[in-house]
Amino acid sequence: LTSMLYFQMVIMAGTVMLAYYFEYTDTFTVNVQGFFCYEGAYRKPYPGPEDRSAVPPVLLYSLTAGVPVLVIIVGETAVFCLQLATKDFENQEKTILTGDCCYINPLVRRTIRFLGIYAFGLFATDIFVNAGQVVTGNLAPHFLALCKPNYTALGCKQYTQFISSVHACTGNPDLIMKARKTFPSKEAALSIYAAMYLAVSI
Repeated sequence: LTSMLYFQMVIMAGTVMLAYYFEYTDTFTVNVQGFFCYEGAYRKPYPGPEDRSAVPPVLLYSLTAGVPVLVIIVGETAVFCLQLATKDFENQEKTILTGDCCYINPLVRRTIRFLGIYAFGLFATDIFVNAGQVVTGNLAPHFLALCKPNYTALGCKQYTQFISSVHACTGNPDLIMKARKTFPSKEAALSIYAAMYLAVSI
């Protein structure tokens, strides 16, 4: 039991670290996808920072992380209280720690287990989405508004001329990087995962 717990903790720690490197470091280089001069598909106006959108990422991530956790805690507490009320507590499975006298309360054990499963799935989803964004490098519809390419310096005389240089953009590098990582949508993926987990749990 102890060795299995350590193994699960190592797997969880590795998953969290990989998600961190994808999200907050440049360890994994984004595929630079080129574009045609004055390409209409990428000339949409910049909608503004994400935190000013109708559903800010902070709010979405808070709901994605908070609602399932709340449902798990409330659900497991309700089940535990129901078992206590029906006097079925003694028949529950006990997790032995040291000898026959010490065990983790079933409520705590089950809550931690389900929270761990949900957290692992959440980080795994984040990793797969980040990997997809890094590999594809799909450009946002407003990419050119952020890229701000110097068409004269690039020699854009025809619309059919293809630009593939990594130095074609003159805009903010951080915003350009975000505009290169639009597919698959992280917000959509995490929301779907949370909704599916809640549906299965309930």
